[in-house]
Amino acid sequence: MSTEVRTERVLARRVRRHFLAGAPARDAVAVAGRLLGVQAQVTAAADQAVAVRGPAVTAVRDGLADGSLVRTWSVRGTLHVLDTARAPDLLALLAAARTWEKGSWQREFAAADEVARLAELAGGLLADGPLTREELVAGFAPHVSDGLADRLGSGWGTVLKPLAWQGLLVNGPPRGRRPTFTAPPWTTLPDPDAAAARVIPAYLDVYGPASPTAFDDWLLRGGTRRPTLRRWFADLVDAGTITPVDTGDGEPRYARTVDLDELVADEPAPPDHLRFLPAFDTWVLGPGTRAADVLAPEHRGRVSRAAGWIAPVVVRSGRVVGTWSGRDVHDAELFDGGALPPDLVAQEHERWRRILTETSPVGEGGSP
Repeated sequence: MSTEVRTERVLARRVRRHFLAGAPARDAVAVAGRLLGVQAQVTAAADQAVAVRGPAVTAVRDGLADGSLVRTWSVRGTLHVLDTARAPDLLALLAAARTWEKGSWQREFAAADEVARLAELAGGLLADGPLTREELVAGFAPHVSDGLADRLGSGWGTVLKPLAWQGLLVNGPPRGRRPTFTAPPWTTLPDPDAAAARVIPAYLDVYGPASPTAFDDWLLRGGTRRPTLRRWFADLVDAGTITPVDTGDGEPRYARTVDLDELVADEPAPPDHLRFLPAFDTWVLGPGTRAADVLAPEHRGRVSRAAGWIAPVVVRSGRVVGTWSGRDVHDAELFDGGALPPDLVAQEHERWRRILTETSPVGEGGSP
């Protein structure tokens, strides 16, 4: 029989684990490590997602410069800033899915043998230091078909993503306004089963309780093989690491066993809590925009917008209750048309005054 947990307790704990209540994060590595990455398709959004949790606005750039953070294509095929120490585990799970070997991917982007050829070449090309995309493509070109070379040099770099997932390249330091690619600071990726035994509990720590489906939607938009996903969760249940729980919505979910006492504690309701979060924040992306305990289904379209844009959100006691412009906390649109407590808004105004004076606001429709 599953342990029953209350949504209010779940959200209150999640707020704390996201560094949105209680002690702030000490640095960007703490944020990226605990949250399993910060989406960085838009650089300013990543800076703000870390800064709103306590560190300086420059913390992401500082971490990338000293090597404690790495920027690469990660979960859901999007650019993320990752804790360098945890990145290999995430990439091992992405590589294990071998999504580039699926027929639909090969028909649209590149044949599996072409990707294998790029993987053979990548290490040698990057051995002498970072290369711009144009330089990297020029290095590949003599060894691949003209059609593949053209695809490598156009679009959003989709053909390069399998190389990132296999841990063969990451973003290097920019050269002016031009991004670069470089060899990663690791030599191999861990065994996927061992990586899953670490990543799944880490995910449940900050986004759980959650179902295997929710985990895989976050990881790879449902791309993991079903038998593999079921085995990963079953092994963790057998080991006593995670436990089935009942959140009242009828869907089987799991929590870390060590968190159960906190999730079922019969304590007074947590105090009213308000935070304004930037575009593409992990509060929304971690559980997914279909997570009804965070975002009511009827309001999903106001947060998840055209072209993959995830709006800046207003979060009250763990639930998304509105959106804002990302420029002024007074410019909020609440779903129910109500008002926010002035004292809590004042705290957020002061927090965002600091952040916005040091970064450019993230404008909707901006390109990565």
